[in-house]
Amino acid sequence: MTIFCSHCHRPLQAEMSCLPARAKQAPSAPRPFRSTKSASKARRDQINAELQALRSLLPISAQEKERLSYLHTMALVCLRLRGAQLFPPGLAPPTGPALGTELLSLLPGFLLVLSADSKLVYISENVAQVLGLSVVELLAQGDTVFDILDGRVGEDVHKKLLLAQEEPGREVTFVSEMRTSKAFRLQHGGNRVVAVCGRFVALRWPPSPSTTAFLALCTPLVQSPTDGEAASQDDIFQSMHLLDMTFIDVTESVTYHLGYHREELVGQSWYSLLHPEDADLAAAQHRAVALGSGPGPAAGTSVLRVLRKDRAWSWLRVWARRDGGCITCTCRCLR
Repeated sequence: MTIFCSHCHRPLQAEMSCLPARAKQAPSAPRPFRSTKSASKARRDQINAELQALRSLLPISAQEKERLSYLHTMALVCLRLRGAQLFPPGLAPPTGPALGTELLSLLPGFLLVLSADSKLVYISENVAQVLGLSVVELLAQGDTVFDILDGRVGEDVHKKLLLAQEEPGREVTFVSEMRTSKAFRLQHGGNRVVAVCGRFVALRWPPSPSTTAFLALCTPLVQSPTDGEAASQDDIFQSMHLLDMTFIDVTESVTYHLGYHREELVGQSWYSLLHPEDADLAAAQHRAVALGSGPGPAAGTSVLRVLRKDRAWSWLRVWARRDGGCITCTCRCLR
């Protein structure tokens, strides 16, 4: 028996376009947890209360706590938690005096502690004297050492940290520009060049990634001259190289800075003077300049250690550019 629709008297097997719109819609599932303005406000109030509670536990002055944003509060809390993991309260304190403000002021730089995965664990308060940023302001940049360094050296720094981690106790050094305050950049024309020298130390036995830390001293180097500054010949020396970085000429002032005479360097390779740990960085600069693959003048700039004639190491800020079939380097010694 055929059943007909009571609206249009057509068979029900036909297209049901005649049904009212309300009948076509499938019943919606109930929404037991519907968000409301009052519920959202309650959640925000709860989050604010939790952040206020965390802020109250931070070991800083009440005046500093009042200035903390939510971002700064969470950054400081994470820093303290990482520190508590590496240095638990039950761990016996190291022998010797605590590093107070007076002792920190005598250091040539600031102290830095990293976890095995390069997370920031500790930054000494005198970092403000070097970078113009407080610990809180520096943490706002990020929670790893790569967040406060010039990104161009990230790969080289990563390699050296891995090398130090594979051989605990082995000292490694790298140089990079570190982020600074706007006032510092306006005064000095750029960020601060800092030498980071440190090693991985096992804090407890048996050693593991959760019980080892990278302890380092970060020493500022003199600022390099900006493009608008004219450096005198007493401050720099220049060298010319073939495309494979063999010396073909060098100014006589190299004797004052490195101790070599011009005749001793002509025909030698630039790489014969480089510190082994800086060879990869120098090679990257060499390729960028020789192949013209760098993003601009900054790609031809690096900070390297070179061997003096007296067998000591000197830090050089090297600007390199290609002139036809030669590479010209302008080098300034950093103190």
